Amino acid sequence: MSDNQLRVVWIYPDLLSTYGDQGNVLVVERRARQRGLDVARLDVRSDQPIPTSGDIYLIGGGEDRPQRLAAERLRRDGGLHRAVENGAIVFSVCAGYQILGHEFINDLGQREPGLGLLDVVSVRGEGARCVGDVLADINPQLGLPPLTGFENHQGVTHLGPTARPLAQVRFGNGNGTGDGTEGAFNDTVFGTYMHGPVLARNPQIADLLLKLALDVNALPPTDDRWYEALRGERIAAAQQTA
Repeated sequence: MSDNQLRVVWIYPDLLSTYGDQGNVLVVERRARQRGLDVARLDVRSDQPIPTSGDIYLIGGGEDRPQRLAAERLRRDGGLHRAVENGAIVFSVCAGYQILGHEFINDLGQREPGLGLLDVVSVRGEGARCVGDVLADINPQLGLPPLTGFENHQGVTHLGPTARPLAQVRFGNGNGTGDGTEGAFNDTVFGTYMHGPVLARNPQIADLLLKLALDVNALPPTDDRWYEALRGERIAAAQQTA
């Protein structure tokens, strides 16, 4: 951590917070404080430089034009790259997930360079839009319970050889490639199509981000009854619509 304080950075809330994904930063902040951690939360707008000394960076979803603008500014800024080089953890959703890859299709129908922090490439799907509740089994390497989330995207994201799928879908579309994969991750960078917000539905993922940032294997327990009630409700909803 930085100066004995957990620094949580929410990237571009003015561009990439269309689908309630700001809830993710609230969950990370709350679960850190429940463990007695001193948390500094930084909301960085698109006209501000990205700090390089953060511990956890979160990026949300957004519409096509804001996604392009965010990618352009993040490329020019370079701060997120330097933060990852410094060991920071990054968690991204939907448009943010695509931005972290090598390229995606922008609002002009052109290939837009991403940041290359994840070995993925995103294109626009030909079929129906992927919308609805999703239930997926998280990669066993992460040791987490099933993933629940809500997808709303037209994108199709292909994983390269150095990206591992975050989860394998039971119900829903995920990456949209037809192979049942959802999201991607490497050692410190995570991406998913799941909204919800996804960390409210999956607090164990928020705890994983904290453990990685703190470099610990376990955290003190917290009262998860509210989260588990939400998880149970949304998992049941996914099963009913499958």
